[in-house]
Amino acid sequence: MKKTILMLTLALSASCLMAQNKVNLSLKGGNVESFNTTDVTAIDVDGSKVTLNLKEGNPKVYEGTLSSISFIRNLAGHVTLTEAAGWMEACYVEWENMSGANNYHVYVKGPGYAEYTRIDKELVRNYGSYGRADMTGLTPGSYTMKVVPVVNDTPMEAAAAETAPLEVKAFNRGGYAHFKYNDGIGAYNNDGTLKSGAKVFYVTSKSAKTITTQVITSAKGNKTTYTGIQDILDGYMKGYDNTPIVFRIVGCLHYDDIDKFSSSSEGLQIKNNKSGQLNITIEGIGNDATVHGFGFLLRNAESVELRNFAIMQFMDDAVSLDTDNSHCWIHNLDIYYGQKGSDSDQAKGDGSVDVKGDSQYITVDNCHFWDSGKSSLCGMSGETGPNWITYHHNWFDHSDSRHPRIRTMSVHVYNNYYDGISKYGVGAAASSEAFAENNYFRDCKYPLLSSMQGSDIAGGGKGTFSSEDGGVIKSYGNIMRGSYTYRTYSESNPVEFDAFEASSRDEKVPSTVIAKKGGKVYSNFDTDPTLIYAYTPDAAEDVPSIVKGVYGAGRMNHGDFRWTFNNNNQDKNYDVIDALQTALRNYETTLVGFYEGDTSLGNEGVGSVNPGGDSSEGDEFPFGDGNLAGDTPVTPPVESGDAFIGTETDYLYFNNDAAKALIDNGTITFNGGSYKGDFTNAEYTDLTGALQLNKNDGEVIIKCPSIATFKAKMLRTGSFAGKVMKSEDGGATYSEVAGLSGKKGVIDFDFSAQLRSDKEVYVKIINTSTGSLSILGLQILLAK
Repeated sequence: MKKTILMLTLALSASCLMAQNKVNLSLKGGNVESFNTTDVTAIDVDGSKVTLNLKEGNPKVYEGTLSSISFIRNLAGHVTLTEAAGWMEACYVEWENMSGANNYHVYVKGPGYAEYTRIDKELVRNYGSYGRADMTGLTPGSYTMKVVPVVNDTPMEAAAAETAPLEVKAFNRGGYAHFKYNDGIGAYNNDGTLKSGAKVFYVTSKSAKTITTQVITSAKGNKTTYTGIQDILDGYMKGYDNTPIVFRIVGCLHYDDIDKFSSSSEGLQIKNNKSGQLNITIEGIGNDATVHGFGFLLRNAESVELRNFAIMQFMDDAVSLDTDNSHCWIHNLDIYYGQKGSDSDQAKGDGSVDVKGDSQYITVDNCHFWDSGKSSLCGMSGETGPNWITYHHNWFDHSDSRHPRIRTMSVHVYNNYYDGISKYGVGAAASSEAFAENNYFRDCKYPLLSSMQGSDIAGGGKGTFSSEDGGVIKSYGNIMRGSYTYRTYSESNPVEFDAFEASSRDEKVPSTVIAKKGGKVYSNFDTDPTLIYAYTPDAAEDVPSIVKGVYGAGRMNHGDFRWTFNNNNQDKNYDVIDALQTALRNYETTLVGFYEGDTSLGNEGVGSVNPGGDSSEGDEFPFGDGNLAGDTPVTPPVESGDAFIGTETDYLYFNNDAAKALIDNGTITFNGGSYKGDFTNAEYTDLTGALQLNKNDGEVIIKCPSIATFKAKMLRTGSFAGKVMKSEDGGATYSEVAGLSGKKGVIDFDFSAQLRSDKEVYVKIINTSTGSLSILGLQILLAK
């Protein structure tokens, strides 16, 4: 359905008092194109196709490449806002630093804040050319933020700027961490607000050693003063003080910034020598909070939360829930390489998030694992049980193994995205059990494995899990795409199976389904309402877009560090990517400091946050269904089905036998063109082979059973000119659906919106230019 947004109806039209009102178009790659509203007449939204109509020049057309549209209202002589959005229990605003202003007061209004309320000065930061303020601890709802410049210590209300309404959502509190646990985990209530009497500390590279507080350290209520983040945590370790406390990381904390480490192998230790709640949250502020050179060890800890920060170059494990932890919540972390260990399988560090030592009621969700070697060990061998663990909505991004690797425990694994996994996904051993539900596996070598049976020993040898006893996996609703091996239980295969494939979510696994080694029988914990929480899983086909969306896995805005993996060679690679390792070792934040207080944190606004990647062939960040300030969301494209030509993530290039077979079997035909498997171009030497169309109406026809995605990589040595035609009656009649235009060179065209159909489609591409046109590659995915 087509919808037109007229600028005059937006209350954003220019007047003599208004200047530089903006419409921001957020691209799926993370970039933003900004236009003055005075230069725009209308915006047409037709599904995933967006047309920006300009007062001068040709319209700009975006074919499925936008994630959202937002509007910023700026007044002449006022602060110029550049971006604002709501996130999970937080919102933020960014602005251009204003000439003459040496500080900014930022206010928030919404649920719990009937009038504009000034936020903490430590939430208002200077990044050199721009400023940013984040407000956290919000209950879901609609908020606005106001930025007031301060000149010579005087707030200039007349120059203030306000955001449009910002939609704040709740964190997903599903999973075992919150099961039968009425108290909020960490320092926050379940509604997103701080618990009564909570202490708040802003931890920077300069304050990590100096923050100070008194902690109750005896049964009589005696208090002792502690100074530094680890020292304060050691005070809580005595087990007498459960006052809620939150440590808010601002910018980057390096190893040398910390007062001390109570765990020589991991880093910061959170431990309780007694029993009971600790009520500790460690969270990042904004999109760039990072710890560099260390990780976290939790022992006998209850009610601990880690959220919204990155961990780079950790010592042994990034997060180790080592012994007897309960009701701990690890979520929205970006976890990168650790330091090389002594064992051969520790080149990327040891575990990213390990859950072991009788830890129970733990949730790991919405974490982004970046090429991790061993993502998550779940269980050892000495657990007394039962141990209940949840993994959901995590993005295992080209990581190798342990997603998780389970021993002894009962684990619910749902709605995770396995994105190019070189070894295996879920592994069950040592009499463990797992319910793997509605996950999406893309090019995962072995999506589900049970020790010493099925695919684990199909090639002989001791298997993947050191010949341990097997476990049992119940599988339901999972999607497996690309290259993988998977064997299901059946009457004809009652022994050498990887998992029991349930016909419904509530189906119980029969007691006759047992692990080949050790005889484990599935307990059906997932169908017992006394043993599992209430939840509604997302459809598996939606999982990739959800975890990669604006409310998805990792930090707010997907963090400040960008890297693109090359699916062609990194789906199956488990070696360290040297360029990524170097970028992580050299990482520095771009934060300069606060406007008020610590104005210099030592980085002067220069850092290495966008080192790039190995290739443009990998995944982008499609900021899914996120709503920026006052935006009109763009409907995302329909999820594609099986690959017809090319793969789910890449083109088929016309330089191989598979390409030639499409010509030989009549799928691709020509009228004024030919297949050139040996085609080369001196300027683009890495691209060979082509469907070559003659000048002046040379054409090619591609016959497709259906179309959800249709992309073409084309080359012209002069300007592009041509058209794309569509037929749904076997080629009897064609209608023009798109034109070809653009400057010379290589262009990736996406005609998915124009050609999408669940019927048989003939696609005709006609070259009307005065020189030949080369189609180098095609990617066509069928409609589901």
